[in-house]
Amino acid sequence: MMVSREAFPARKRRPSVAAFVSPSFSDQQLIQSLFLLSQEVTSLNPLRILLREVSASIIRKSRLISILFEELVRNPVIRFPPSAALCFDELYIVLQRVKVLLEDCSTCSKMWLLMQIPSISSSFRQLIVELSTLLDIFPARELNLQEDVVELLNLIKKQCSEKSADSSDANLRFEVLKMLENIKKEIVPDNSRLSFIFQKLNLCDSTSCSNEIENLEDEVQNQNDDKTKAEIIALIGLVRYAKCVLYGASTPRITTRRQKSTTEANIPADFRCPISLDLIRDPVVVSTGQTYDRSSIILWIESGHATCPKTGQTLTHTQLIPNLSLKNLIALWCREQRIPFESTEVNVKPNGVAINKTALEAIKMTVSFLVNKLTASQTLDAVDRLVHELRVLAKTDSDSRICIAEVGALPLLVKFLGSENPSLQINAITTILNLSILEANKIKIMETDEVLNGIIEVLRSGATWEAKGNAAATIFSLTGVHGNRKKLGRKARVVKALLDLARTGPPSSKRDAMMAILNLAGDREAVGKLIDGGVVEMIGEVMESLVEEAMALLEVVVKKGGLAAISAAYHGSMVKKLTTVLREGSDRARESAAGTLVNICRKGGSEMVSELAAVTGIERVVWEIMGSGTGRGRRKAATLLRILRRWAAGLIGEHFNAHQHSTTTVNITSTRIVLPA
Repeated sequence: MMVSREAFPARKRRPSVAAFVSPSFSDQQLIQSLFLLSQEVTSLNPLRILLREVSASIIRKSRLISILFEELVRNPVIRFPPSAALCFDELYIVLQRVKVLLEDCSTCSKMWLLMQIPSISSSFRQLIVELSTLLDIFPARELNLQEDVVELLNLIKKQCSEKSADSSDANLRFEVLKMLENIKKEIVPDNSRLSFIFQKLNLCDSTSCSNEIENLEDEVQNQNDDKTKAEIIALIGLVRYAKCVLYGASTPRITTRRQKSTTEANIPADFRCPISLDLIRDPVVVSTGQTYDRSSIILWIESGHATCPKTGQTLTHTQLIPNLSLKNLIALWCREQRIPFESTEVNVKPNGVAINKTALEAIKMTVSFLVNKLTASQTLDAVDRLVHELRVLAKTDSDSRICIAEVGALPLLVKFLGSENPSLQINAITTILNLSILEANKIKIMETDEVLNGIIEVLRSGATWEAKGNAAATIFSLTGVHGNRKKLGRKARVVKALLDLARTGPPSSKRDAMMAILNLAGDREAVGKLIDGGVVEMIGEVMESLVEEAMALLEVVVKKGGLAAISAAYHGSMVKKLTTVLREGSDRARESAAGTLVNICRKGGSEMVSELAAVTGIERVVWEIMGSGTGRGRRKAATLLRILRRWAAGLIGEHFNAHQHSTTTVNITSTRIVLPA
């Protein structure tokens, strides 16, 4: 077979630091510790499904050893000979290893444990051999042990010489390997054999399969070798396929708590891109040694910049080197925070190795099965279960997203966006959201009017806040492509629905809406429609509850929106509100507020500068940011201070705006801003 029995290397175990270190105890403390440790091993249950005989055997031996040391505790020896002390030290280490191995096997994935049968069986046998060796050199005569204790010692020696084997485990492992090889050859597994394997592993329902998938996903994180990770991912594909085929789509969990988005999490500073200030998805290093998100730095370079955004140094070359260490750290942090993490690289590993074909074929079989069932299903409950399964699958990886889109799931999902069943609507829009993470799927969604219109309708009139929030998150995902911003920004329904959601939705939905609006504001034509729709007024309404998001959005709107944005900010008393943020906001909020004020003063002229200068203690506040703010916040504060001092010295005159911004598209020839009635 192409998949050999040695295809899965030994499992990476996680023993405690003290497990293989000789203890520094006195003689009596060592005997007491050995007694307690042997009791701990004895209290463990034998493995119930795999490795039953060998695990039960080593626990029985540990029970007898516990009795031996109980006798030594009751009848202590005043002083041990050196050979006895050495023997006891080694016994302590062996028992620690036994305990760790049993605990590790009892908590890991059943499927992964099955793949490790040869190496783990060997580990158990090696431990039994070491026990036997130590008992052979046990100085019973020198310790003057009683006759019944010596008999017990001989019994343990005899049991250690007995061999135990679980031949059924090896046969089951062979069947799974054969099934994986068949899947790789695009041969659909036989349902009866699949059922037999999963019953043997006690994976008897949808819930146990879901738990098994989670355990396998944890195991991926424990491995460093790419080949091993790929093999575990193939096992995940097999379990996911069996879960759907054998036990049907799982029941959607009714919960009001959504998975976290990056806007809701407190992202560590080192995980933020210095350009976008958002979570880095695909970290790359430029020639100056600074790390950025790939999409952000590419956009920076393609915009004509030849310098490092963070240091200002000239880039000696434009080659981008992947920062794999940081990427792994970010992926682990996202997993702990339950935040979806997906690199922008698709289907190719960093070392250039092609995707695992077995895993890919398993995904294709699973998706085809679900879509075919979805086409034939009649009841809403059955449809809801199937769409929920697609939702979960679309969240896992790029391969799944490609397969789901390729089999034509999008037109089917659109039909359920208008469902009166809230759960079905949520599952349908969230599946589309998960699919939209993939760049190729963004294009398919934008080119299919019925899909796009369905998303917009859920955004406008979804049955629940969660559905509306996920529709907004889908718009945010789609506007990640610059060209989509203009198309979506022209749609009055999108602009109005996003602004309404940002005003009236719960906090999580507000964030989703504001992030989508932030992306739209990156297009000059779209920002004009946002201003006409009242985006500045909306920002003023939500500033108290979502200050960082509001400030980031206002900075972009004022920068891109020209005099219309300045006018709206003037009527909304934004200068006063922004100075409050400068005093009381977080570093990130203060940075955005300082940048917004710089743009307002430059574009609004001396009238706006005078309003800012009239705020009591403003220079002291700006000085504080220059001393303790973020790097970009300090630079923006310094620019703001220069503007205030130029105004105080009477240097901001008639041509302030044109002089400061010779590249602006708006010709400003007056120091007074013309405000509409």
